[in-house]
Amino acid sequence: MRELGRVKETVDLWRGLQRESTGLLELIQLAILEGDLTLREEVQAELDNLKSNLARQEINLTLSGPYDDRASIITIYSGAGGTDSQDWAEMLYVMYLKWGETQRRPTQVLDLSYGEEAGLRSATLEIGGVYSYGYLTAEMGVHRLVRLSPYDPNHLRHTSFAQVEVIPVAGDDEGDINIRSEDIKLDTFRSSGPGGQNVQKVASAVRLTHLPTNIIVTCQTERSQHQNRENAMKILMARLLDQQNKERAEELAKLKGQRVSAEWGNQIRSYVLHPYKSVKDHRTNYQSTNPEAVLAGDLDGFIEAYLMSQVGSAE
Repeated sequence: MRELGRVKETVDLWRGLQRESTGLLELIQLAILEGDLTLREEVQAELDNLKSNLARQEINLTLSGPYDDRASIITIYSGAGGTDSQDWAEMLYVMYLKWGETQRRPTQVLDLSYGEEAGLRSATLEIGGVYSYGYLTAEMGVHRLVRLSPYDPNHLRHTSFAQVEVIPVAGDDEGDINIRSEDIKLDTFRSSGPGGQNVQKVASAVRLTHLPTNIIVTCQTERSQHQNRENAMKILMARLLDQQNKERAEELAKLKGQRVSAEWGNQIRSYVLHPYKSVKDHRTNYQSTNPEAVLAGDLDGFIEAYLMSQVGSAE
């Protein structure tokens, strides 16, 4: 039924675009026939809108992976750079929240781990909507920030790093992922807020350890221990699915005689706030001179450039 619903949405969408283009063509023909130049602005506006919709669907056609149409779980980890990097991780966390908001995608914060002085050690959130995972694969990797540090008493320029991980949400029908209750170790502790202080007197935060793989997941954003455990299980399922996919990819790479290189340390994008303003993606050379807009969630240009570059490399 889910597959039928997705196909119906696709058919309805393309039929709608067909109706738009037919109506626009009739309007143009009428304007030419009557010599009515007053329709020029209206025609141009509708044409620009149609082009934009078609370009968006062209991007969607590149998303043909088995998990591209799923919701995604995105985790940001602060890297080298101390408090500055933890602040940078929080800036990226806000950026993805705002991207989800502008895209009208359901977003849920699953876990936040605060830094000692400021910022976040890590943040995990789920971003839903069609093709969420497919789009956000463009964000996986190391993000670099160059700015005048607000935490340096001399206000010197600092470089900070943060790692962004994106994995698909595991579906209810992932039959080959079986988590036995005896394979999970459950620990509870008090949730902590900024500066490391405890924000709750009740041990509602949850830590799950999957003993066979030693994957550890923590959740502490909800006041209910039960809700934190549900969120932790969702992340654990997604991480097991991701590990399974990586193992299959590594096995395929061995059969092909290829090496699988680690992503960490290879920055995909640089955000420069001083001495000039620029955001540049090093994989596609796509660039913006408005980092404030990018950090406010304006990521579509970067995402689309990356996805189209993947089509070119595949060909």
